[in-house]
Order: sequence, then structure tokens, then C-alpha cells
Amino acid sequence: MLIRLLRDRLRPYAGLLTVVVLLQFVQTAATLYLPSLNADIIDKGVIPGDTDYIWRRGGLMLGVTFVQVVFSIAAVSAGARAAMAFGRDVRRALFHRVTSFSAKEVNELGAPSLITRITNDVQQVQMLVVMGCTLFVAAPITAIGGVAMALREDAPLSLLLVVSIPALVIPIGIVVSKMIPQFRIVQERIDRVNQVLREQITGIRVVRAFVREPDETRRFEEVNTGLTDASLTAGRLLAFMFPIVMLVLNFSSIGAIWFGGARIDSGDMQIGALIAFISYLVQILMAVMMATFMAVMAPRAAVSAERIQEVLDTETSVHDPVEAAAPGDAGIGLELRDVGFHYPGAEQPVLDGISFVARPGTTTAIIGSTGAGKTTLLNVVPRLYDVTAGQVLLDGVDVRELATEELWRHIGLVPQKPFLFSGTVRSNLVFADEAATDDDLWAALTVAQAADFVRAMPDGLDSPITQGGTNVSGGQRQRLAIARALVRRPEVYLFDDTFSALDLATDARLRAALGPYTREAAVVIVAQRVSTIANADQILVVEDGRTMGLGTHDELLATCPTYAEIVASQVQERGDAA
Repeated sequence: MLIRLLRDRLRPYAGLLTVVVLLQFVQTAATLYLPSLNADIIDKGVIPGDTDYIWRRGGLMLGVTFVQVVFSIAAVSAGARAAMAFGRDVRRALFHRVTSFSAKEVNELGAPSLITRITNDVQQVQMLVVMGCTLFVAAPITAIGGVAMALREDAPLSLLLVVSIPALVIPIGIVVSKMIPQFRIVQERIDRVNQVLREQITGIRVVRAFVREPDETRRFEEVNTGLTDASLTAGRLLAFMFPIVMLVLNFSSIGAIWFGGARIDSGDMQIGALIAFISYLVQILMAVMMATFMAVMAPRAAVSAERIQEVLDTETSVHDPVEAAAPGDAGIGLELRDVGFHYPGAEQPVLDGISFVARPGTTTAIIGSTGAGKTTLLNVVPRLYDVTAGQVLLDGVDVRELATEELWRHIGLVPQKPFLFSGTVRSNLVFADEAATDDDLWAALTVAQAADFVRAMPDGLDSPITQGGTNVSGGQRQRLAIARALVRRPEVYLFDDTFSALDLATDARLRAALGPYTREAAVVIVAQRVSTIANADQILVVEDGRTMGLGTHDELLATCPTYAEIVASQVQERGDAA
């Protein structure tokens, strides 16, 4: 997966990477030339006492060093640019893929895991690219060039490399093979820490209300300790690598001095050549050590690449049609025909045989007990989920035959849990229609019964809204979400229990203002309170995903025992409360 990800995403930067290789080649060649110059200075300048030769070769060494530094800086700069562009492209691809997912894929992968993959996992692979451009490219050039230069200095002594290199590669390979599964565990436990932390931050008020801080502290401590233990295990394996490198390096240097000294004594080798050989030996083994840095990072990056590629390879279950159908004739409205829906792996359907028609200018209400399938019924209309049986038609066209953007353009959805984005009141409202004027925004706010509290804010439409709308009350958040849907002026409005946080008086005023504003659109309302839907043109009663009744309030009271029970229970509750 790692090779596939790098191949696919680095292809646009092949030219820049070629430049990196060329720059690294020049700076590595300069680095390898320096010990040879140093050997000449010792053998031909220092030992004979030729000062002019020392100055000439020393000046050449300074020039070569300058070339090495300049090309090294250029190589690192070009490599970093390629790596950062790679990270940007992968994050962009992940973002676009995730935003194309239906609720099914998001639930399967999990929001905490998706966040980790877009941030931490991309960072791991991006760091590998950075290190690859700076270390890994130079390592083979240094190793091959170093071997050639070492052979040039003294071929018999170079036999030390036959022992030193395998002595370094074999134990490091064993350590790396054990690190790969451990890094997979680390990434999974990072997901778990993110999940627990996200739950605790989001539900902090619930935690405090039930005095569960000690329990939540223990729960976080468990997952945090699990991550720490997994990281320590990986760290202990990593701790073996550098002592191995230094041990092999030091013993190799001892061997070079031992055998090299004997060859100098016999006259087969010069002192400068031995010093140069030791320099090349160190460079070769350091190149292998640089490769070990990659060997350390590669297992974790490989795990991260698998997780990234899993997201990129996951196809959304909600596809645009190959040839999108043209929108139907406006005025037909929304129709559900024998709609059924199974969640993946569920034994029983959530929806089974639901049918109704919502004409423009009418209000259709959906009511039923908790878990009856009301929210799922609304979610299949904008294709947050695709139906597994039956059809959803908009203006006579199956929604699966429409381009998703075309479908969403005709629908205004206010979800059960209204969400506001960080920004301002204005930025949240124009989220529905960027071309909306201030008059449009105030008209929508007035209908949603939100104009008064927005005017009371210090900056009106430009007043700040925090992420999730946490700086406004639940009722205000619901009304702003309703106003956002109204700004779009869609053909179909879907309100998923969006009046639950409103008091009865505000609820009544909002519904009264909503009628004239939406008189040309089909309105579908999921509600718990009978008072909210009693005046609807038709009411759909749902129980266990099936239709129990369809009609007006008075008709259902007479013909639908389930609806009558709901009405009776709410009347009794109001009586008890009084």
C-alpha cells in the first residue's frame, strides 16, 4: 500500500524528485571526494613537508566543500517542497473522499478514525517522503560510491565491508520486522484515544451533571495507558537499532586500523590512504545507518498508508448515475413508493413498505415512537442512505437517477441535531445560498423566530458563532438551522424534529409564519408533539418501520389506535403537569 500511495501521489512531482536525485548525486560525489583529497594532503604534502601542495589541495577542498553545502541545501529544499506538496494532495484527496461518503461509510470507518487518518497518518507518510528525499536518496549513492572509493584506496582492506555490511543489515532487518505490527497497534490506539477524548469533550456537561468525572478519568487513563504501552514497546525495539549501528561501526573501525596498520608496516599502504579508507568505511556504514532511519519510519508509514488507502479505496454507497436524468416537472412534489431500508447486517428492516405523496403547498407530518424509523425515512430522501427497496421520487424522477448536487439543490434539510459552523450568523445562513441578500437573511430569520435575538447580538448578522453553535442556546441553534434551510428556498423542506427545543408559544408562532413562506413547497415534518402537527394536511403514523395510519388529525383519531394512544398520552401528560 505504501509503494502504491507514493507512486500514485508523487507522480506529478517526478520532475522535482529528479532534480532532488541530481542535487543529491552532486553533493554526495563532493562528500566522497573530500577524503581522497585529505589523503593526498597527508601523503604528498604533510609527510614530504610540501607547504605549497597543502595550500593548493586545501583550497580545492574548500571549493568542494562549498559545492557540497550549496547542493545539499538545494536538495533538502526541493525534497521538502515535494514532500509538503505530497501531504497537501493526500489530505485534499482524503477530504474530498470523506465528504463524498454517505452516512453508512462514515459510521463504518468512524469519525475519530477519519480525523486521525487525515492528520496523523498523512503526517507519518509525509515525514517518510521528507526523510526519503534527504537521506534515502543519498544513502545508496554514498554506499556505492564509498565502496568504489574504498576499493580505489586499498582493495584487500575493503574485504572488511563483506563482513561489516551484513553484520549491520541482518539484525536491523529482524528488528524492523518486529516493529511493523507494533506500529499498527499504535495507530489503532491513537484512534481509540481520539474517540474517547472526543466523546468526553462533546459530552462534558453530561459527565458533570451525573458526577462521572472519576469514571471518565479512569476510562481515559485506560486508553492512554494502552497507547503508552504500545509506544514503549515500539520504542524499546527502536532502542536496539542505534547501539547495533554504533557497535558495528566501532568494530569495523578497529578492524580497519588493525589490518591497515599491518599493511602500512609492510609498505603496501600509505597513512593517508588508511585515513581515507576509514573515512569511506564510516561514510558507507553511516549510509546504511541513514537507511535504518528509513527502516524505522517505513513500518509506521506503511501502516498509515494502509489506513489512508483504505479510505481512498472505499467507494460511497451513494453514487451519481452514469447519465443523470433531467429534473422532473416542478409541481409534482415528493413521493415515496413502498420504501424499505435495511441497515447493513441488520436482521430486520428499519423501513418496510412506506408510501406517501407530499404535494407542493402541503404539509406532511410523521409521528411515531422512538426508534420507529422516522429519521431514517427523512434521510433516504436526500440520499444520505439509499433505499434498499421501493423508490423515492422527486417531481416524478427517482432520486437515484438525479445528480446528487441537483437533488440537494431542491431539498432543504434541518437535521435532528442542528449544527452550526464556526464563523458568524451571516456565514452560517449564506451556507445555503451564497447569493442571498441581507433582506433574504432577515426574512428567513423572522420566519424562524430568530430575528429578535440576532438583532440583540452586538454585531447582528456579523456576530460570532462558535463551532457547533455552543455560544447560543439549544432553541436558538434550532431556529438558526431552520433559518438556514429557509434561505435556500428549496422545493422540499425536511424538518427532523427541529421544533423540540422550542416552547409551545414560539413553536406556534414559527408554524404560523412558516405556512405563507413555504406555500409553494412540500413540507415534511418529523415531530414528537401532536400540537406541532395537528393542522398538517396529512399525518403519517409509523411504528416499527411500518405505516400504521395516514390521514388528517381527525381521521386518524377515529381510525388509527396507535395515533389515538399517542394523543391520549400527551393529553394526560399535560393534565398531570397542570
